[in-house]
Amino acid sequence: MELNLFDLEELIDRSLREDIGAGDLTTNSIVAPDAATYGYIMAKEGGVVAGLPIAELVFRRFDPAFEFKALARDGDKVRPGSILAEIAGQARAILTGERLALNFLRHMSGIATRTAGLVSLVEGTSARIVDTRKTTPGLRAIEKYAVRAGGGYNHRVGLYDGVLIKDNHLKVAGGIGPAVKAARLGSPHTVKIEVEVEDLAGVREALTAGADIILLDNMGPEKMKEAVKIIAGRALVEASGGISEENVRAAAAAGVDLISVGALTHSVKALDISLDLHEVKAVDS
Repeated sequence: MELNLFDLEELIDRSLREDIGAGDLTTNSIVAPDAATYGYIMAKEGGVVAGLPIAELVFRRFDPAFEFKALARDGDKVRPGSILAEIAGQARAILTGERLALNFLRHMSGIATRTAGLVSLVEGTSARIVDTRKTTPGLRAIEKYAVRAGGGYNHRVGLYDGVLIKDNHLKVAGGIGPAVKAARLGSPHTVKIEVEVEDLAGVREALTAGADIILLDNMGPEKMKEAVKIIAGRALVEASGGISEENVRAAAAAGVDLISVGALTHSVKALDISLDLHEVKAVDS
């Protein structure tokens, strides 16, 4: 689980500009420049943590000497009341960076928690839980990182690193056979070709065309089983569309290799995490 530091710095700077603008009017009005404080970041509900390194980077943008002692690591399961990190530094830095740090931490931990829940439901099967491109614009890198922290896997990162021929592509390209052939000619030999199908006839056509991965779109468990039997290991099989906690186990039991879930990122509930401070003291001169 790695994050690109340069991408993070740009994201943090852009987000701080959005929040702070010309300055933190409240903090700068009532908090002395030399005030220092300490406190902790706490999980108010149970879940899986993701985003602690980003939260630390936010505070360091204001206070290079900021002290951040992580008591948990990304990917850890925590209980309500667990202290995630102890913090200390300039009071202005902490108060100004608090909301952005928590926004990242809460959102990413929510994704990791939802992912971990689905991963646990398919335990004992060969299926992997994977994400999609249904991410928040500008936040894809950290959201996909959070999926990995929760024990899931990443689908393609963007349009540039994988071929996924969907229904609208097929309408324009003239069908599965022509689309796969064109994709094969137009892509590097290292890239796998994936095709979305809606029925068993599409499964057979995708196999004949030589697809590497066949995506079963909105199929029920019984039809998935038939599709897996037809494919018989000649391509990877992905289940997608309408996957939830209620039916993910049935999809996995059908024998698919991958289960993609857009809800991991597009509509996840943030984990409740707070920051609490103690007394303020003057900075040593």
